[in-house]
Amino acid sequence: MDLPKGTETKVEGQKPASPTGEDKAPRTERGRRTLRKLLDASAIEFGEKGFHEASVSSITRRAGVALGTFYTYFDSKDALFRALVQDMSDNVMSSARSALSEDMSALEIEEAALTAFLRFARDHKEIYRIIDEAEFVDPASYRSHYETIAARIGNRLKAGAEKGAFRDDLGELEAWAMMGMNVFVGLRYVVWNEGADAPSPQEVARGVNRLLAEGIAAR
Repeated sequence: MDLPKGTETKVEGQKPASPTGEDKAPRTERGRRTLRKLLDASAIEFGEKGFHEASVSSITRRAGVALGTFYTYFDSKDALFRALVQDMSDNVMSSARSALSEDMSALEIEEAALTAFLRFARDHKEIYRIIDEAEFVDPASYRSHYETIAARIGNRLKAGAEKGAFRDDLGELEAWAMMGMNVFVGLRYVVWNEGADAPSPQEVARGVNRLLAEGIAAR
């Protein structure tokens, strides 16, 4: 089944990027499981301690693998951090993509994509600290993370315009503005807002969608 235009995750015929680099990419299922353990453990370690206080030895203990195993996959803590930022970006993208279907309207796609992101952030709150640190630890990864998201939103706006659902003059500015709104409502209502009275990700996404559909000017 073809998904809505603008939700593609890779260029046709292009191999997915390896988080470790081609020379260290695992070639067996066991190796892929070990890599997954290291990435998951590093997300917890970096999320709790930050990049500078995190250590390779602590990450490998969390992952339940030998210290020497780490260097089978990564040359350094910096390389692992870059891989983690890419992995988180990919997971955000795949979670949003899996929430979409070809029969959705343009606004339904935006609501579903934001709901999926908020759910991911709720379950992986460390993503905010890790992405924020990337601005200083690895600025290229930080910029790529946001440029990729903005490009996907821009593609969805273009697709919606082609269907007559959105204005045809929407572009990069609107894509970045929407991304900024999504990021900060996630921070406020998912990362910072806890308790039984916290709105659900879908409720938050519906509120944002109403803003997209109706604007803020009095009618």
